[in-house]
Amino acid sequence: MSVRWETEGLQTVGIVCLVIMFLKLMHLLGLIDITETDSSDSELELSTVRHQPEGLEQLQAQTKFTKKELQSLYRGFKNECPSGLVDEETFKTIYSQFFPQGDATTYAHFLFNAFDLDRNGSIRFEDFVIGLSVLLRGSVTEKLNWAFNLYDINKDGYITKEEMLLIMKSIYDMMGRYTYPSVRDEAPSEHVEKFFQKMDRNRDGVVTIEEFIETCQKDENIMNSMQLFENVI
Repeated sequence: MSVRWETEGLQTVGIVCLVIMFLKLMHLLGLIDITETDSSDSELELSTVRHQPEGLEQLQAQTKFTKKELQSLYRGFKNECPSGLVDEETFKTIYSQFFPQGDATTYAHFLFNAFDLDRNGSIRFEDFVIGLSVLLRGSVTEKLNWAFNLYDINKDGYITKEEMLLIMKSIYDMMGRYTYPSVRDEAPSEHVEKFFQKMDRNRDGVVTIEEFIETCQKDENIMNSMQLFENVI
């Protein structure tokens, strides 16, 4: 496996990497093996987990999954995470399995924070399916808002060069020696500069959600990447 960094700017790499990594995690947890369920199993089974997810109807309203899809997703989650929660260390361990030649811990930390909606240090079933619904079946704007939230590390509504550099370095660290050609020390900074040249439309040194969405919607590569996994489940 090799990755050639040819696309101008970071955004396409980041978005594709985000979705692929999330889907790998879902596959490992058994969350994207959708099968038919018995019609008598009409509600989420809650008796064996310590964290009880929200009701089925409420999750249907919050996501774009059907009742049967939610039931199957929950079974997979419950089997792999009996406590009903995934902590950050478990999340990092899962990601590390996919990148033995690199260090995925920092990227996994950023991604974990994007899914940990209530900032309590753990990801619930609800967090997973809401994020999965956005990434797989959300509108372009919803997906871009989700990606922006990942890049906006301190959640202040702006992406700074410092934040993008941390994200960029974490992606290079995660890919390790699989990158081709070999990564130069200055490569992450160069990609950040290209990102801001394209995204920072008013040249004020930060990227707003409006700038991010407007620029991405005009980029064919990014729009294509948004469609890659819409029919996974």
